[in-house]
Amino acid sequence: MRNFLPALRGRPTVVVPTALLAVCAAVLPLSPAAAESGPLSAGPSPQAGQRSSAGGGTVSSIPLTAPHRLAGSGSLPAAAARTLAPRRTGRFELLGVTWDGPSSALDGAAVRVRTRDAATGAWRGWQRLDVDGDEGPDTPAAAGRARRAGTAPLWTGPSDGVAVEVTAGPAGPPPGLRVELVDPGRGAESSAARSTPAEPDAGGRRAAGNQAPRPEIVTRAGWGADESIREPGFVYTGQVRAVFIHHTATATAYECSDAPRVIRSIYLYHVQSNGWRDIGYNFLVDRCGTVYEGRAGGTDLPVHGAHTLGFNTDTAGVAAIGTYVSDAPPAELLTGLSRITAWKLGLTGRDAAGQVKLVSGSSSSLYPAGTTVSFDAVSGHRDGVSTECPGAALYARLPDIRSAAAGLQGRVAAPR
Repeated sequence: MRNFLPALRGRPTVVVPTALLAVCAAVLPLSPAAAESGPLSAGPSPQAGQRSSAGGGTVSSIPLTAPHRLAGSGSLPAAAARTLAPRRTGRFELLGVTWDGPSSALDGAAVRVRTRDAATGAWRGWQRLDVDGDEGPDTPAAAGRARRAGTAPLWTGPSDGVAVEVTAGPAGPPPGLRVELVDPGRGAESSAARSTPAEPDAGGRRAAGNQAPRPEIVTRAGWGADESIREPGFVYTGQVRAVFIHHTATATAYECSDAPRVIRSIYLYHVQSNGWRDIGYNFLVDRCGTVYEGRAGGTDLPVHGAHTLGFNTDTAGVAAIGTYVSDAPPAELLTGLSRITAWKLGLTGRDAAGQVKLVSGSSSSLYPAGTTVSFDAVSGHRDGVSTECPGAALYARLPDIRSAAAGLQGRVAAPR
């Protein structure tokens, strides 16, 4: 792999908004009265549109316009609610709710969904979607692509029915509310390499220049990214000085062979539902420790991501696939996170156990725009914005990730 500094000589550094995902979806108990929430629509759902990818993936939209009380959901004033009665749909594996306007339009709101298991026909329990305004570009969207705000996406697994309930906040329901149903498809075919091989480690010897060996990385071709749906070209920031750790708020007990489907679903949701230029994360890591390339532009280059609102500049976002609020992160996952952070920070000689100062780019983060903030070089999403991400269980392991990453760089982690 080439060093990114020579590669950027002669080409301008551009900083464009983009922020990502990684929040926590809490499962709500299903009340007995909601065992079959109202009549089930038998026909195809009326949809605002369906977008397809070359890899067979689709994103279908259903407007949320009818004030309606779902059985077992409690009393909802019509003016404050938008719902979708239970209905059959085409097959999907991930969903989210989006709207026109700023991400803050649903402050104080509650959004929950139910889905129908495509294999058994049984309706699953209600699940709450995260509506925190911590995902999205720091600045207006790129020209030519309409941007919408949205909840964090929820991985449902194979499903063919949905019900939605939105209880609005003080500002009332925003315009353009709709549920987005994502089918990841089979993945786009590509002749490009499906992974970049791992570099040999130092065998216990001190890493040259404190640069850790590169782990094996599954490329975008390897997880089946359809390159035709993202914005053309690449956007770069300054040197990567910090890494923010996330989780994807998707199922934790998945088969690692399904990780590419999860990543394709997130990619489709970010690009075709939210209007971002590409998937928000720079890298993703599955529960088996496999590292995946996220946003396009070169894994060894400082690609401007969309992962931590206000702090997407001079940083990289790495997402652990799963939900790690109470579920303990597997040892293999922690190893994968340590390897990719050690390598990425080591490209510019950054100490994984050190600290950096970053400037907030958005007052919607925890810090007003323009504020200089001190961060650990390996920080959690919640350190920059108001969110549970990367989940309490994973957040508690960040000191271990820093220490292991510093060890891979040939450093001795400083006492904390």
